[in-house]
Amino acid sequence: MDRNEVLLVGRLSAAVEERSLPSGDTMTKWRLLVRRRTYRRGGTVTDSIPCVSFSQEVADVLRGLNPRDAMEVTGAFRCRVFGPASGKIWAYEVEAATVKAIDALPEAEPSEPPPPSAPRPAAALAKAGGPEASPSQGEEAGPRQGGSPGAWPSLRRTEPRSAAALAKAS
Repeated sequence: MDRNEVLLVGRLSAAVEERSLPSGDTMTKWRLLVRRRTYRRGGTVTDSIPCVSFSQEVADVLRGLNPRDAMEVTGAFRCRVFGPASGKIWAYEVEAATVKAIDALPEAEPSEPPPPSAPRPAAALAKAGGPEASPSQGEEAGPRQGGSPGAWPSLRRTEPRSAAALAKAS
């Protein structure tokens, strides 16, 4: 069974924008800043996620929030298509069903990157059933075992050619 459920916890990025639609409905738009786990070198990556709602209750909650306020959003991931036939616009966003202000977000969890694995010689990989050894000079690599022909591009090694050799070949 298909499910389209979204739960986001983050901070309001800027003031909320309200727009009246030709149908008479009001569309409320905002962006939610959501931190990812701590990035490799101690930095933090943040996603700015576009959100929209057509609910008056959600709009009322959002009007009471200021930029950088913490909030929880539940809803569904949507793709809206609008505009003239000659220039359709595709918008991917979270359509919020509920919005709830929360006191504060926990600090980012420190996470250590996994230690890099030690390099292994190609002979050890071949014995362990790893990737095939690269072809020797002048050979062409075939597809992997169980793969279809043409699964890998040709790895044939070619020597640089002079302009005269190129003209002669064509």
